[in-house]
Amino acid sequence: MKKECPTRLHEFFRDSSSAKDYLERYAKHVSSLLADLDSKALSGIVDCFLAARERSSTIFFVGNGGSAATASHFAQDLAEVGRKTGKAIFKTYSLTDNVPTITALANDYGYETIFIRQMEERFRKGDVLVAISASGNSPNIVGAASHAKKTGGLVVGLVGFDGGKLARTCDHMMHVRTGGGEYGPVEDIHMILDHMITTYIMMKDLAGAEALKKA
Repeated sequence: MKKECPTRLHEFFRDSSSAKDYLERYAKHVSSLLADLDSKALSGIVDCFLAARERSSTIFFVGNGGSAATASHFAQDLAEVGRKTGKAIFKTYSLTDNVPTITALANDYGYETIFIRQMEERFRKGDVLVAISASGNSPNIVGAASHAKKTGGLVVGLVGFDGGKLARTCDHMMHVRTGGGEYGPVEDIHMILDHMITTYIMMKDLAGAEALKKA
């Protein structure tokens, strides 16, 4: 079993006298990470998604573990925007969701290929890959990003720690800057980014529809 390296969370626990104390420290840490996000970079991701919808391109999502759950959630939330606003629906697809496909590909070709093999069948020029990885170094994520670029697509990265290899591949990136191993806080922020982005686009669409009614 891989030995876990000390992180800020270990420090919070060491310096806390109770569960309440630890939870308050954790909450303040996540709040500070959220406040440090690059709002210009976030706006660039919103524009990337809107442009993809305009040209009817598909937005694919990938991640492992907790990031796989975020990928599924994000894909669903973004697709739901159009259904709720009456605008064109975002074409989204989470490559983490088909368990039989993933296990077959992992068994036959290796776990590092589970996203690339699916992309070979589905990903087209102009499509967008949202690659979610706290470390930015997962081989299957980095490989998927490279495949997207070679195919003429765009890569949006949600990363943490030092950004890893994925950070060097992205066209747009949100970097939650933490020490290595802080998976929980990074994944917390990535999930918040889903809701920040999708609620903004929903409000923008609704505001546009209301303006047309008044025109």
